[in-house]
Amino acid sequence: MLFDWAQQPFHTLVITFVFAPYFASAVAPDAARGQELWGLATGTGGLLIALTSPVLGAIADASGRRKPWILFFSVIGVLGCCALWFAVPGMENLWPVLIAIALAVFGMEFAAVFNNAMMPDLVPRSELGRLSGSAWGLGYVGGLVSLVLVLGFMAASPETGRTLIGSEPILGLDAATREGDRASGPLTALWYAVFVLPMFLFTPDQPRQRVVGAVREGLKRLGTTLRRLPSERSYFGFLLSSMFYRDALNALYAFGGIYAAGVLGWTIVQIGIFGILANVTGAIGAWLGGRVDQARGPKTVVSGSILILCASCLMVISTTREQVLFFAVGAGSSLPDILFFAAGALIGAAGGSIQAASRTLLVDQVPHGHVTEAFGLYALSGKATTFIGPLAVAAATAWFSAAAFSPEDAQRLGVTPILVLFVLGLALLPMVKAAKLPVNA
Repeated sequence: MLFDWAQQPFHTLVITFVFAPYFASAVAPDAARGQELWGLATGTGGLLIALTSPVLGAIADASGRRKPWILFFSVIGVLGCCALWFAVPGMENLWPVLIAIALAVFGMEFAAVFNNAMMPDLVPRSELGRLSGSAWGLGYVGGLVSLVLVLGFMAASPETGRTLIGSEPILGLDAATREGDRASGPLTALWYAVFVLPMFLFTPDQPRQRVVGAVREGLKRLGTTLRRLPSERSYFGFLLSSMFYRDALNALYAFGGIYAAGVLGWTIVQIGIFGILANVTGAIGAWLGGRVDQARGPKTVVSGSILILCASCLMVISTTREQVLFFAVGAGSSLPDILFFAAGALIGAAGGSIQAASRTLLVDQVPHGHVTEAFGLYALSGKATTFIGPLAVAAATAWFSAAAFSPEDAQRLGVTPILVLFVLGLALLPMVKAAKLPVNA
């Protein structure tokens, strides 16, 4: 469970609420261009995972142990996060930062593939939904604590030089050069390195199997699975469905803060408060989702969460400084801010529950000995469109900008592919069965 606590600040601080909007509003030339470049960087990291995760997952199943893989990719993710410190405002050459973002995504999310595969060996199947939900909820609490730390003591407004609680940044961080926002990368790396240690020290791993021939055996098993996969309607349907709805959710997380900064004109502090709310509801949603998963099954949780996320996405797209749900509001109205906060609360709750339930729904689809391979294919199915999703947002934003839309409208309309992906995921979900396999299957 502490792995989720260790990793969640990467998604909270870097991907969603602090570094991403900082990059779009202060590092990139403008918010629309920042959204486009962010999509390019995160999409590239996702593409790397899509190309390699099924093969490495199959090899890990054949060789047994998962912790060495987690350690290897953790090092890559930590180094990528540390390098984000060098993303100074207005820098001309953005390529080093974009490469660091891609490596951070690649390392951190790949480590999660192998961590997820360890779960079915730790508890009986009847307890897996509650474990996954509780772990994801604990992760949201970790994200919340790290976000409060950054907003309350590190990230300061460049205009006032004060943090959210009205104090000067700790450690002499300079508000003018946005060192508090940039420090979210190194803090994420340090947080992860410290709190992932209990997993390495105390969580049992699978015993080492024969290493000689593991690569050949893993590739052979993967080939057999891929040839058989289209005939396994439920497993194949789940991978397709989750490919779309997880990509939509990841894109919503990645661009939510950027959207709020560009369209609503929110400051980093306002976005941070939004993030605090989303993390609180995310922890509650994941914990409750785990209980519903145990009582009603993971498919019920996934279906309900997608419906909530579709409604939330419509709320986001229809909100600007002048509009709420596509209806005009008076100048200076607080209704857009209120609606966006409400959407964030729903996204947090539904996002936490759907991701936790998806892990248990996947385990229901495969034999016990193929779990890591399955999570590799799960990563592939998600990353196959996770790189398409951000790139689609980037392309849509660029197209609307080229079509002479205002930067605000181009950014707002550029996120519409997210809603389409949610609808596709929901449409494919009836193919999936939530049959519970025997514990020793």
